[in-house]
Amino acid sequence: MALTIRGLAASLVLAVMVGASAHAQPAYEPPRTSEGKPDLQGIWSTATATPMERAKGYPLVLSRTQADEIEGKTLFNQRIKTEASYVDPKEGAPQKGKPLPPVGNYDVAYTDPGSRVTSIGGELRSSWVVWPEDGRIPALTDAGRKLRDSSPRVVGTGYDNPEERGLGERCVLLSGGPPLRSGLYNNNVQIVQTPQDVMLMVEMVHDVRIARMNGVHRADGVETWMGDPVALWDGDTLVIETRNMHLDQRTDRIVLSPKGKITERFTRISDRQILYQFEIDDPVTYTSAWRGETALNRLDRPMYEYACHEGNYGLYNILLGGRENDLRGVSNTGDTNRTE
Repeated sequence: MALTIRGLAASLVLAVMVGASAHAQPAYEPPRTSEGKPDLQGIWSTATATPMERAKGYPLVLSRTQADEIEGKTLFNQRIKTEASYVDPKEGAPQKGKPLPPVGNYDVAYTDPGSRVTSIGGELRSSWVVWPEDGRIPALTDAGRKLRDSSPRVVGTGYDNPEERGLGERCVLLSGGPPLRSGLYNNNVQIVQTPQDVMLMVEMVHDVRIARMNGVHRADGVETWMGDPVALWDGDTLVIETRNMHLDQRTDRIVLSPKGKITERFTRISDRQILYQFEIDDPVTYTSAWRGETALNRLDRPMYEYACHEGNYGLYNILLGGRENDLRGVSNTGDTNRTE
């Protein structure tokens, strides 16, 4: 199935009508590759204090005072203020069995979720979601709830099979998308372009997506991790459409049916920013399509190796504990929030 410019243009017009692209900027001439296309290459950060969904009482575009309120409520900024000596090499190893406040295992110095709200062309944003207008992800349909509730993470105990744990906990996938997102740390993505492909590699678990620059999806419909992404240029905007995402990923964070698609748009708007927009279009699972956007901010630092050990040790020990419960005749069911 080919990705058509006509359908994408219609979506963009609607986005402008609902105010999703109200941040009109003076004409910016991006640097270009040898093929004459905008050069999006480099390392960019999605770190932000702006949540995916908007808190009640805030507009999409914030005043500085409102932005200060949101930033002040974030756990990261609160911890920065209260944990003055969060790294003290003179303290030695922590006491065995003693929890580390306030999250149990992460010193604030090792987290980097973003301390400031997203600024797109000078506009301070209260949420990634720009449509629906209330900044909230639309409700699931009956079919969407059925799909979500069929996930092994919901129907299982949480201790019987690897599939009952989240993809991140299993070191399979974490933040590679689509769509891109912001997490506790390592919110970095590297973009590499060739005439035939565009690659996006996130630092967290080193998830890698390669979109073919031909706009044509695979005919076999095979479902793969991060789906089947294809790309094309809509003027100076890179458009990536993804279909046929693996079932486990479709029920892990953003519920999608086999017919669902995710469309991403990358537009260079300054030397330091890429406007990143996405649309989730799946009438089977959501009561309406929904869209979001944020800024990818350029980093002048390299990405480093991310070594995910939870899948090697934590997962083994969780399942081992489950078998110990079995031997003792203990029935224990984990909660349904096993997505990390």
